[in-house]
Amino acid sequence: MSEAELPVSTSEAITEGVRVKVCARYEPERSAPSLSQWFFLYTITITNESAEQVQLLSRRWLIIDATGKTEEVHGPGVVGEQPTLAPGQSFEYTSGCPLTTPFGSMAGTYQMTRGDGTSFDAEIRMFQLSQPHAIH
Repeated sequence: MSEAELPVSTSEAITEGVRVKVCARYEPERSAPSLSQWFFLYTITITNESAEQVQLLSRRWLIIDATGKTEEVHGPGVVGEQPTLAPGQSFEYTSGCPLTTPFGSMAGTYQMTRGDGTSFDAEIRMFQLSQPHAIH
């Protein structure tokens, strides 16, 4: 199966004018199912649809594997950056998630701040991580 044929999981949420769109896919070249290692890539586009400038300060992820094991991940920024978005601007990045099962899910929030110092959590709606043809 070529990369173009691999299924993609998507999610989208809008919180206080910040749209978070996710496209996730299985990455066979970085996976080793015989060693219980599955790797998934996800590309996130954050678009500021509000009338105010916003900055992403930190992230919080909940990662759930097929056994129900949940891992919570916190950290500053995304891919080493804390992007500031003027109204109408977008920021896109790709990152990855290893699992020890062939499927799972991710969801989370980005802590955002506005120019006036107020903050809010932008939702990252749950999306699926799934090896093609895995039975769940």
